[in-house]
Amino acid sequence: MTTPAIRFTHVSRHFGDVRAVDNVSLDVLDGEFFTLLGPSGSGKTTSLRLIAGFDQPTSGSIQLHGQEVSGLPPYERDVNTVFQDYALFPHMDVAENVGYGLMIKKVPKPERAKRVQEMLDLVELSQLGQRRPAQLSGGQRQRVALARALINHPRVLLLDEPLGALDLKLRQQMQIELKAIQQRVGITFIYVTHDQEEALTMSDRLAVFNRGQIEQIGTPAELYEYPATSFVAGFLGVSNLVSGDTARAITGAAATFSVRPEKIRLAEPDAAVWPDLFSADGHIRDVIYLGMYTRYLVELDAGGELTVVQQNLNTTSMSALATKGKAVRLLWAKEHNRLIREAD
Repeated sequence: MTTPAIRFTHVSRHFGDVRAVDNVSLDVLDGEFFTLLGPSGSGKTTSLRLIAGFDQPTSGSIQLHGQEVSGLPPYERDVNTVFQDYALFPHMDVAENVGYGLMIKKVPKPERAKRVQEMLDLVELSQLGQRRPAQLSGGQRQRVALARALINHPRVLLLDEPLGALDLKLRQQMQIELKAIQQRVGITFIYVTHDQEEALTMSDRLAVFNRGQIEQIGTPAELYEYPATSFVAGFLGVSNLVSGDTARAITGAAATFSVRPEKIRLAEPDAAVWPDLFSADGHIRDVIYLGMYTRYLVELDAGGELTVVQQNLNTTSMSALATKGKAVRLLWAKEHNRLIREAD
């Protein structure tokens, strides 16, 4: 069996009574783009700091490529970190920033210049080596920080919400570019974010954190399509959670289930229900037109409500909004129901 790039074994980090990381076990595979996803205070950034050596665990074991590193300072770990604020030296030009780590290691100037240019080529900043950080856009500064972190060929690169300061369009562009760079260099990227779209776009696998623990680990498709808990279902995309009497009226059992809004079809109140379908009757309480798609909030006759999302293939804003108050039957394939594990 291949040794994982990162292994957490029952790792905890407590700050007084606060369990920032609570008995977490985790393997990150070599060469994987792995994301730690969760809301603020969930433990993802503390976990990243434990890998980097900026913090030490209260208990448990942390291994990098099979070596126990708990207690080792950051400079003795074969990792590098890219931060949200980039931390570039304003008095140095781009090439000097990128080559700073090599200068500290006393790499000869010709070798240093060669490797700096290779990194600038990699991040598509070949012609900007002489500029200062203040002369660059946010996306360009992010690339400089990435090149500086990669130039020492770390075996693991840690990224702490590095796209958080960028506007939406640039952030989406950089998500694709980051993934492409990771595939070219072939090293392990561990990425921290609270943004579900970033996690779904870039990750080979991800771990969803909540209150210092991991709720679920898997590929983006596994976690989106098969959420194990109500937290994962609600945090990774929009999901309908149904339980109790409403669940019993739909499925015949009170067990909590989730169904994604895009899996549900709006139909006429008298539409036929086939054996492979679940159905629920109600009326459209509200309509939110969002351009590419429309979100319908449907109040159910059995109690509660479901959110339905439909792509606007032939629908205009006026026709969508005109459905408000209309009686409907909701239909979805039974295979799209996901039973949800109750919280411990």
